[in-house]
Amino acid sequence: MEEKVLILDFGSQYTQLIARRVRELFIYCEIHPYNNPPKDLKPFKAIILSGSPYSVRSEDAPHPDLSKIRGNIPLLAVCYGAQYLAHFSGGKVSPSNIREYGRANLSYVAPSEAFFNSIEVGSQVWMSHSDTIKELPKGGMRLASTADVENAAYRIEGEETYAIQFHPEVYHTTDGKQLLSNFLVDIAQVKQDWTPDSFVSMTLESLRKQIGEEKVILGLSGGVDSTVAAVLLHQAIGNELTCIFVNNGLLRKDEFSSVLEQYKGMGLNVKGVDASKRFLDKLEGISDPEAKRKAIGNTFIDVFDDESKLIDGATWLAQGTIYPDVIESISVNGPSATIKSHHNVGGLPDYMKLKIVEPLRMLFKDEVRRVGTSLGIDSELIGRHPFPGPGLAIRILGDITQEKVSMLQEVDAIFIDGLKSNGLYNQVWQAGAILLPVNSVGVMGDERTYEKCVALRAVTSTDGMTADWVDLPYEFLQKTSNEIINRVKGVNRVVYDISSKPPATIEWE
Repeated sequence: MEEKVLILDFGSQYTQLIARRVRELFIYCEIHPYNNPPKDLKPFKAIILSGSPYSVRSEDAPHPDLSKIRGNIPLLAVCYGAQYLAHFSGGKVSPSNIREYGRANLSYVAPSEAFFNSIEVGSQVWMSHSDTIKELPKGGMRLASTADVENAAYRIEGEETYAIQFHPEVYHTTDGKQLLSNFLVDIAQVKQDWTPDSFVSMTLESLRKQIGEEKVILGLSGGVDSTVAAVLLHQAIGNELTCIFVNNGLLRKDEFSSVLEQYKGMGLNVKGVDASKRFLDKLEGISDPEAKRKAIGNTFIDVFDDESKLIDGATWLAQGTIYPDVIESISVNGPSATIKSHHNVGGLPDYMKLKIVEPLRMLFKDEVRRVGTSLGIDSELIGRHPFPGPGLAIRILGDITQEKVSMLQEVDAIFIDGLKSNGLYNQVWQAGAILLPVNSVGVMGDERTYEKCVALRAVTSTDGMTADWVDLPYEFLQKTSNEIINRVKGVNRVVYDISSKPPATIEWE
């Protein structure tokens, strides 16, 4: 993989989606903050500027240095990027007379333009801006319009610089993938060589060079990410890898024993460590979600530090960090705001003398699954739903107790087992139950109850960056609700979450 695309992030909620669409074209890309771009731009065959919540007219608007890019590297400016190019290059950007948000249709497309190849008048696009380009920049040539936006797309004559006021990365823009392909493949001529097999061969070579003959410990969770990371490392360094599966007391029901059983026969050196009491003690009295994540992350580090000392010569800690973990943990002035912290992002404390290796750091979840398939990992493991690193701690709203964990484990088991037995599991990307910090009145056997409420959550997604709720059959939900209330002591109400991401998140904390 020698050719790649750079995406400069100005803080748009859609930046990650741009990367997803580019990767779908089998082109490798990276997201970097606009104010901290790579020093060496030579490896990048094209650059994309993201949208932004800022207005180019505001004093605190992001100001990228494009002097090394324009005219030298093919450039696509999306929304804020398009307005930035216009505003600071002789054009005019003003507040929109009407709200330009949502679906629109192209009313004009310039003929014989490679950028709009196979895209016709009437094609649906997605707008999301409060400013609009009234006058094009110097050298600007209009390429497309909608009924309300005259300068929906333009290019700069004499440069391979293109700009659009709509978002090609969202599904609502029906020809968005075609537009990106026109720019990246036809205009910028970026090679489409980003495949699972190419990633595996490149990563194995990189891991061998990075690690040498040193020993590595890896935290297994039983999930897709850590399993694929483990198999990659095993193929790269063989028995120099030791996998540790920690019971943090926040796993699904019987998961500690079942996961250990699942790894038998895979050739991995796996050790199980039951540290459930240690984690629950650290969580006592903590209700804030970020504080819970940090407490769990710190305890994981302590456990691995202890275990690493039992492995003579262990110098590396491998983690199943994936790209959304990295992106969502970024927090700088301008680019995408921190959504939540991840316990496996951000380095290790000074006292822990291990170096970090993250084989999957630049992959999205669906890419991890494709790599796992390429590696020959069993489809049952590859198809397993994502499960949060902090486990049930962030599905128990409020403080954590053993009683609450046990209660939620039972609820979760009924829900997940029901999805499997009814042939619904593989139609869902991620599912789980949330224990709410409220009691509600109920009636059981002519007696008044005042017990817990649980929310069930099931979503469809490609990579977790966006998600929609699953329309599960009413009969299934009814049966599941009855079973939970009848079998789980302390629960008298079940609700179903029908929120999408955005604006909600998949997890509640």
